[in-house]
Formats: sequence, structure tokens, C-alpha cells
Amino acid sequence: QVQLVESGGGLVQPGGSLRLSCAASRSIFSSNAMAWYRQAPGKQRKLVATITTGGRTVYADFVKGRFTISRDNAKNTVSLQMNSLKPEDAAVYYCNAGAIYSGTYYPRVGDYWGQGTQVTVSS
Repeated sequence: QVQLVESGGGLVQPGGSLRLSCAASRSIFSSNAMAWYRQAPGKQRKLVATITTGGRTVYADFVKGRFTISRDNAKNTVSLQMNSLKPEDAAVYYCNAGAIYSGTYYPRVGDYWGQGTQVTVSS
């Protein structure tokens, strides 16, 4: 059963912007921290940003100042606003629900991952 669905990926020129969204089931969204990961071809999946149920955010160094994660608790969605995109930001972006303990994000497995959305940054 698919419970996380990403959207908003596409092709953008370097320096451009994209906004990704992830719609989650209410049961997942209301009780979990949420995160965005990305995976480029041939590389490991990397954590991009996290947000707690209370709205506290943490970003990977490689996106700080350019990306913004947010959540809409009324719509059960988490978004990732990506500005000043670089070619190295190109990847499949995944939404995840998980937990944060002592400042570390722990992704839940299985149905707590979305199917991913492709982001291509190219001129």
C-alpha cells in the first residue's frame, strides 16, 4: 500500500528552482518526522533535510541556504523548495517518514518511502 507520493520533479536549468511535494497518509504524517533524501546514479542515498512534527528543521551542509523543507499538517504534505539548483543536485528525490532520536534521523522502511521523483539540472 503506497502511503507516500512525491511530485514536482522535472528538468530545470542551473540556478533555477523547483518545489517538490510529498503527500502522506494522515496516520503516517501526524506521528512521524519527515525527511527528503536523494540518490544520484551510482551513488548512495543521502539525507537532504528533515523536519519534526513540530516544524524543527535540519539540513545537509550541501543544501543549506538553498533548500527549505516545510510541512502542512492540515494537508498531510511535506515540501522541499529548492533554489539555486546546481548540476550536482540532480538525483531522484525520495520522501520518508521516520523518527529523530538524540538529533539523528532514523528512516522507517517499506511503505514509509515514496517512489521518488526525478530532478534533472541541466542547461
